[in-house]
Amino acid sequence: MNRAINALLLGMAAYPMVCTAQTGGCDAKRTSIEREISYAQAHGNAKRVDGLETALAQMNANCTDAVLRSDAQRKVAAAEKKLSERQRELQQAKADGKSAKKIAERQHKVDEAHAELEKVQTEAMQ
Repeated sequence: MNRAINALLLGMAAYPMVCTAQTGGCDAKRTSIEREISYAQAHGNAKRVDGLETALAQMNANCTDAVLRSDAQRKVAAAEKKLSERQRELQQAKADGKSAKKIAERQHKVDEAHAELEKVQTEAMQ
């Protein structure tokens, strides 16, 4: 039980580092994983060290900044497509003479899709 709590606390402590690494490219990811390995070694968590070393090896083998840019561009394209669909749904609701409530719901969905697009565009620029 104590190990489970320690693992949970370690995960909670490491989560912000992993999130930060996602916006900084492969070098930031590598640094974050290496930092987690040091922390796990300092606390005698051999299984965590093994898992993190495996993750580091996979990241070193597969992570390139080009791949990260490609993933970001794919997310932007998906968000643009969703926004376009939501705008089309709003226009269709207006054309069909839907109630003000339905139109407001569609407008809300457009606003959410637009916010999501802005978010992924910002992430893609980092």
